[in-house]
Amino acid sequence: MKLTIGSDHRGYRVKQKIVDYLNQNGHSCNDVGTNSDQSVDYPDIAQAVSSDVCAGDSDRGILICGTGIGMAIAANKYPGVRAASCHDEITAEMSRRHNDANVLCLSADLFGERNVEPLLQLWLNTDFEGGRHERRVQKISKIEKSLNFE
Repeated sequence: MKLTIGSDHRGYRVKQKIVDYLNQNGHSCNDVGTNSDQSVDYPDIAQAVSSDVCAGDSDRGILICGTGIGMAIAANKYPGVRAASCHDEITAEMSRRHNDANVLCLSADLFGERNVEPLLQLWLNTDFEGGRHERRVQKISKIEKSLNFE
């Protein structure tokens, strides 16, 4: 799978662990930064990842900040991006199964010392169920298309 990944300064160390895991498991990983623990603004990183996903240059994206919340808010401004802030295996699985989430947002504060690999594996390998959930995802897309913010 082709993934774009990014983090702010608080998520830098967790991002490095995730990039290593993705590379070791045969995924193509485009790391858009940040590349240190020096302060950066998370919306800039969310833009880089979301733009790749929105344009179809990546299958999915992963974003990491202190809580995962700011990244999810910023990423969800992009048409076609369905970013979900996930904190455990249940939210990761359901974000894929029911919402067809294509951007995973993680909390560096939560996963700093915790093993994030089971959650990643589940999120990467869970398929969208479709069915009644497809109708709901289509309604979200329709809302996006109806809004014209300029």
